[in-house]
Amino acid sequence: MGTSLSGPEHLHDMHTPDRVRQRLEDGTPQSYLKDMVYGGIDGTITTFAIVAGVVGADLSAGIVVILGLANLIADGFSMAVSNFLGTRAEQQFLHMIRTDEEEQIRLIPEGEREEIRQIYARKGFEGELLEQVVEVITSDDQVWVDTMLTEEHGLLLEGPEPARAAWWTFVAFLVAGIVPVTPFIENLLVDGGISTPFLWSSIATGATFFAIGIYKARVVGANKIKAGFETVAVGGAAAVIAYGIGWALRGVADNL
Repeated sequence: MGTSLSGPEHLHDMHTPDRVRQRLEDGTPQSYLKDMVYGGIDGTITTFAIVAGVVGADLSAGIVVILGLANLIADGFSMAVSNFLGTRAEQQFLHMIRTDEEEQIRLIPEGEREEIRQIYARKGFEGELLEQVVEVITSDDQVWVDTMLTEEHGLLLEGPEPARAAWWTFVAFLVAGIVPVTPFIENLLVDGGISTPFLWSSIATGATFFAIGIYKARVVGANKIKAGFETVAVGGAAAVIAYGIGWALRGVADNL
């Protein structure tokens, strides 16, 4: 019988001096869960919304495929680029604040020491111990600046790589976003096709939403069933809105 990865023996092994030192030297591992979930949900929602809207407007399967695939590539690329620029902007902001703190330490070191003193006084340090803490932190400029970034500004010292964040968003968007339009593609390519492509698209899309919710819950340790239905509800609401708009405007499409 195997040892649990969260059991006492495993936890003890992970907290030996050597293992702790190794983890700290390796740095904080970056998670791209947010990017994958965001890309997957948005890809499925936007593509299925287009499918539902076109079907609601009673347009042909060919229009579904054209608009669905166009959205898949264009919107997926747009989301990836936006994520890249947003993540890089966070890094640039961190660099700006770091530069500003370095300048303040150079110009007004006593004022910056007082900030460290008050920060740790609020944590319960006092007297000689408080002064020792201040002395230790302010004796190393790197530690001093890092402390100001995390304690005063509430910033993370490490973050995801912009290119990787963008890549995972794009891949998740494509993989999940192709699902709603696949039955219509098959309907056009296969002789005889599928008699009810929208029904199969709806089923496949619901399953995709549920799978994304379960994956997210598995990673963060949440309730899988609840997360699955929560994601289905969000995507389903978007689909209902899109279908309703398409149905309401079907007469406009007929006159184009």
